[in-house]
Amino acid sequence: MLEVSTRQLSYFDALARHLHFGRAADESAISQPALSMQIAELEAKLGVRLVERTRQGVLLTQDGQEFALRGRRILDEMRDLVDTMQKRDRLSRGPLRFGVIPSVAPYVLPRFLPGLRQAHPELELQLRETLTRPLVEELRAGQLDVLLLALPLAEKGVETLPLFHDRFLLAAPKAAPFAGPLYTVDELLKRETLLLLEEGHCLRDQALDFCKLRRDPRVDTFGVSTISTVVQMVANGHGVTLLPEIAVELETRNSDIRLLRFAEPQPGREIGLAWRAHSPLAPVYAEYGRLILESMSAAKPETNPSPA
Repeated sequence: MLEVSTRQLSYFDALARHLHFGRAADESAISQPALSMQIAELEAKLGVRLVERTRQGVLLTQDGQEFALRGRRILDEMRDLVDTMQKRDRLSRGPLRFGVIPSVAPYVLPRFLPGLRQAHPELELQLRETLTRPLVEELRAGQLDVLLLALPLAEKGVETLPLFHDRFLLAAPKAAPFAGPLYTVDELLKRETLLLLEEGHCLRDQALDFCKLRRDPRVDTFGVSTISTVVQMVANGHGVTLLPEIAVELETRNSDIRLLRFAEPQPGREIGLAWRAHSPLAPVYAEYGRLILESMSAAKPETNPSPA
């Protein structure tokens, strides 16, 4: 009888995601030769070639692609089974591996975490803050339980729960000569540089989509990775930016900027939770979503931007 171990499934899943033996070995906490030996043994058991080694890296064969897809489903089911059996009281105790994107973390977590700790003092929170793509990959790999990020998320095997709409405001230098109605984006950018976060941030992509821009000399990032830095550049006259409404209270506290609201329908983004599809802990994660909504409602900032 053919026997494939869950460890071999896990090793091949890491290789299929990274397409690199070194990175897959690091994630799997084994040496690269040991990983290569395990993959070769797996191929021998199955009697098929799963990977091809090329100068550019690792490629999955057609059999390898099918094995990776179905193997990942098996691993997901096993993780969910363990969660169901061992963590039925996960809402109140045990580890929670929580991922969040940088353009949300500083503005939601300070409101959400105190209430979470008060409601569930025995919960062991493990936070991971990084960009959307690595968060989703770690969720799929079972390294994270639930994510807080911008939606929609076009990812197979992931279930999402929208929580609230975060509108964008135009942040400009306080001395900017805006008179009368707010200019259209195109008219505005004829005279102002649009400052955005560097490549990889979903907030940057959402702003570009709204402005119908991609590669444009009127858009600059300066390699900036935080909203705080962008706001300071705006305050010092280097351009304008789109500021999420959840960031207004914190980012404008000591900044000399002016906020303007767009005409309806106002641009924005949807913030929500994501977890592995079919997880038996979905009701638990939905409860965390309810706590986030309560915390945001209780601490909703007062914003009085100039009207469009």
